[in-house]
Amino acid sequence: MKSRRSRHLRIVGAVLLLLLAQPAGAALPSFAQAKAAYTPSDAALLDRNGEVIHRLRVDQKGRRLDWTPLQAISPTLVTTLIQAEDKHFYQHRGVDWKALAHAAVDSLLSRKQRGASTLTMQLAGRLDPTLRPAKIRRTYRQKWDQIRAAEELENTWAKPQILEAYFNLVTYRGELQGIAAAARGLFNKAPDGLDEAESLLLAALLRTPNATSGAVAKQACVLAVGTGAKTSCAALRAKAAATLDGDNGVSTAVALAPHVARQLIRTSTVAVSTLDATIQRFASQSLFEQLRQLAGGNVREGAVLAVDNRSGEVLAYVSGGPDSSAAYVDAVQAPRQAGSTLKPFLYGLALERRLLTAASPIDDAPLDLPTPNGLYVPQNYDHDFKGMVSARLALGSSLNVPAVKALMLVGADAFVDRLHALGFAELTESGDFYGYSLALGSAEATLWQLTNAYRAIANGGRIAPLRLAPGGDGTAVQAMDRGAAFIVGDMLADRSARSLTFGLDSPLATRYWAAVKTGTSKDMRDNWCVGFSDRYTVGVWVGNFDGEPMHDVSGISGAAPVWLEVMNFLHGTAPGRQPAAPPGVVAKEIVFDPAFEPARREWFIAGTETVRVALAPAGTVRARIRYPGDGEILALDPDIPPASQVVFFEMTPAAPNLSWRLDGNAALPAGARWKPESGRHTLVLVDAAGEELDRVGFEVRGGNRR
Repeated sequence: MKSRRSRHLRIVGAVLLLLLAQPAGAALPSFAQAKAAYTPSDAALLDRNGEVIHRLRVDQKGRRLDWTPLQAISPTLVTTLIQAEDKHFYQHRGVDWKALAHAAVDSLLSRKQRGASTLTMQLAGRLDPTLRPAKIRRTYRQKWDQIRAAEELENTWAKPQILEAYFNLVTYRGELQGIAAAARGLFNKAPDGLDEAESLLLAALLRTPNATSGAVAKQACVLAVGTGAKTSCAALRAKAAATLDGDNGVSTAVALAPHVARQLIRTSTVAVSTLDATIQRFASQSLFEQLRQLAGGNVREGAVLAVDNRSGEVLAYVSGGPDSSAAYVDAVQAPRQAGSTLKPFLYGLALERRLLTAASPIDDAPLDLPTPNGLYVPQNYDHDFKGMVSARLALGSSLNVPAVKALMLVGADAFVDRLHALGFAELTESGDFYGYSLALGSAEATLWQLTNAYRAIANGGRIAPLRLAPGGDGTAVQAMDRGAAFIVGDMLADRSARSLTFGLDSPLATRYWAAVKTGTSKDMRDNWCVGFSDRYTVGVWVGNFDGEPMHDVSGISGAAPVWLEVMNFLHGTAPGRQPAAPPGVVAKEIVFDPAFEPARREWFIAGTETVRVALAPAGTVRARIRYPGDGEILALDPDIPPASQVVFFEMTPAAPNLSWRLDGNAALPAGARWKPESGRHTLVLVDAAGEELDRVGFEVRGGNRR
């Protein structure tokens, strides 16, 4: 038997000499080239300072993390691997000839496969695709080429480089490629933290990557005995069952900006953003903590956007919630009903067109407006009316009736045009489509659009695109009058002006100059807080992705606390400063007559200034028909007897010496009750001399037509 084995060894030697005469295969890469060719399956998003803030998987063929230097790998694993795979690694020059010859003889005599590939040979097979077996086994020629390649590697690479590349290029289990992915996916550790048991299991996986946990544990136990490891077989079985039988997915180590990563990362493995990791982290923590506190109010999600006013660079971009079930929804870009956040642009347009000043009196009183769908009756948030107020107080305290009256002055179409100029792309209909409710934010907007539009106010009415990536300089456009923008900003920063609704001490009150506005949509489905200083603009949205209403959560209690925290964080070392008035804006000391508001210093666009704001004396205001409205349709109720149905004509302001004339008939006294008749009617309001003051046409439907 011994002579037979020797004869086979001589035959193997002759074959090896014959193969030695064959030309070598393709040249292998250098260590630097191999490392440069390595690409992680996860692309990295960097912040403005180069810090990794998010990793996004871009390659689904295998899971690879960053290249791991040898010094960052557990020494225990390195020792275990060498003992298990290549005991003479530091003695041979790429090939263990003695082990290779014995393996060949064993194969000839017993037809059993015995591994004799060194770590260097295995690495060569990883580096050169032509050396990989087509099916299960390599051909003799492939084996010889692998031997020659291993020798070449040993001549050009250092031993530590061979080990480092091997650890990074080998597949451990399933899709886990490289030691970083294996350590993270199997043990949720970095490679330098692997212990003896974990090192034994990883070494065993190299031989049977997809074996059952029991088979891997058995192989690891054999390795433990052979290497003199102290870990027991029982401990290895328990460890294998706990790690290999479950989900071996790699958890994302850094996940601060998923939505930005999906926008910026395309094919490159690295993308640079304008985000600031410190600000992004704080904004996320602030939002998520607020959402936890609001959980009892049926609030699950929110979003924060923080931008630099001058450059338009986005510093924080957060969307989601600690209990959100829709991680891929981007609340920064999702259209939502804007609520009162559109009011500053409405008042800005009225100021710009000289239709209002910040001191103009507006009556916050009940208002019924006819529409094709019936009467529109705006209400304030607290269902109370404040009487006569200035435009400054109306905007600061977010009163609804004055906003509707401002819209009536400027016109809905003009307001839609202004919103288009400020970037609100969701408004695709004419002003008539939105009607009076546009003043109260019935149209949809995104947090991205709102934040940039408020930034435009901070920048004197000039708007330019926001930026998520460095570079590019979007051209700024003058979207609103510079003077009007300054005055609107001053109105939004006026703590006294907002005190009527929000009080003097609220989350809107900063220690420095800042202009801010809240908004709450219908049925409390969305609430907002958007505001700016001279340096930054921050927008916050709070609500539910599925549109489910919140329970008694308004902009002041939902979004505003987050806005305040983020703004304070941004201004931690440099408080915001009040901007200087631009040319064309003048200040005047004014008084109100009667004194429905205290005397104060007020800003005006030049040419609109005054020092005394006086209301017209009683009886000098021309009366108008309040009800029914022009074009209104009244419907008779078929379930109520006709004799019991009446209509009261209303005028404003009321005066006893005025009367009604219906369809050209004799005058009806003020306060008269009219029994409605089906058909079209014309109602005229006349004074004591019979002069026409106002006229409306309306229709009654139902009942018997005249």
